[in-house]
Formats: sequence, structure tokens, C-alpha cells
Amino acid sequence: MSLKSRVLSGEKLLGVLLRMPAEELVEMAAVSGFDFLLIDCEHGPADLIPLRQHIAAAQLHGVDVMVRIGSHEPALALRVLDQGAVGIVAPHVDDADTARALVDSVHYPPLGHRGFATYSRAGRFGLVEPAAHRERFAADTLVFGMIESPAGVAAAADVLGVPGIDGTMIGTADLGASRTENDPPVADLVAEVHAVLAAGPSWRMDIVTGPDRAAAAFAAGADLVVYNLAHTLMGHLADLRAAHPGKGAA
Repeated sequence: MSLKSRVLSGEKLLGVLLRMPAEELVEMAAVSGFDFLLIDCEHGPADLIPLRQHIAAAQLHGVDVMVRIGSHEPALALRVLDQGAVGIVAPHVDDADTARALVDSVHYPPLGHRGFATYSRAGRFGLVEPAAHRERFAADTLVFGMIESPAGVAAAADVLGVPGIDGTMIGTADLGASRTENDPPVADLVAEVHAVLAAGPSWRMDIVTGPDRAAAAFAAGADLVVYNLAHTLMGHLADLRAAHPGKGAA
């Protein structure tokens, strides 16, 4: 089953957000039994070649990969999908026009205008029939637009109502950075988006820092949850360092 069909069936999925371009981390996450990987190309340093290697390594273990691109990067969206990614997470999708532009860059006609090719890795280097290739991408491609500002919160229903947008992952750090003293607290803004999600068919993806928060996110209605691996690794390193007789915890 594709990742999208698993969510459609009601399955709750747990993944890992990776920023560091290291195939060993990709494989470790895959063999650990996670449902998917989200590779961060907005804040992470991986370019297309290591990204392609990461996607291939994960898929050898039966694990699908989504990619978070930077803002307004339709060319990168096309290229990572051609290399086998099953979905795109895009930052700062804070209005319906940006959501429509995202869908346009990710989907083939008639829903979008992504360039069509079957000779990429995703088309098995030309072995997939064009009609089957088009149908699979229409059915299985996931598109998440991140809401990351008070304006985006106010437009959440419009953003999530754009055909081809499957859901959102709220960027709480950017949301906090962009709000002013006249805006509601971040927790209230997040709750507002969650209410829109709960009232409609769109899916909710949460980013968390540990198992307790992952369990809480699922219990609160998240469909997909990803661990911020950089955060959890740094916490683990701090715990290990605490045994040093001369330094202890920082």
C-alpha cells in the first residue's frame, strides 16, 4: 500500500524528520520500523544527489520518503518526485494562492502543470506506461502545505480547501516568530488550525520531540507524527554526557 492509501484507510503513521545527509541515519530509521521518513531540504543541507541516495536506501527497506522543500521551489518538488519521493511538504503556505501554486508544481495535468516524464527513477527509467505513471501519481502523491503565520491561521480553511492539498503540518517556530503582541498566543493559533482540520477531510501532521508527545499528538487527532531527530539526538547526547565525572549535564 502507498503511504497515502494507508492514511486513507485510517492508519496512524509515525515517522522521522531528518535534516542530516547521512545514509546510515536513513537506514537506521528504516530498519527501526518507522512508517515513513520526512527529509528536510528547507533547513537541512542535503542537495539532490544525496537526497536521491536517501530515497533509494529507504525504499530498499520498504519505507516511503516525503521531502520538505524550501519556499516556492517548484523545480525541487519536481525533481525529488522524479527520484521516488511520495510527497511534498512545503513551508509558508499561508494563503490559497500559494496552496494552488504548490499543487500546480506537484501534480501532472489536469490538476497541475508538473513536467511529465517516465524515464526518471520514479518511472522505472521508462519501463512504466505513461498512463499508469500518471494515474499512480494522481492517486498516491501527498501534498502538505505548512501553515506558519497568523495570516495563515486565518486562511486555514481556504488553504486546506484547495483541491490537491492533503493536509498541513503547523510550523510552530515560525508561527511564534511571526506573531505580534496583537495576535493570540501560539497555542490558541494552533488550536484554531486543529479545529479546521477536525471539521474537514484534511490530514494533520505533527512534529514532536519524544514518545510522550507523539502519543499525545495521536490522541489529539494527528494522522501522521514525525520525530524531530536533531532534537532527540541532542537530548540523548546530553544524557550520555551527564555521566562525565568532570562535566555532567550542560
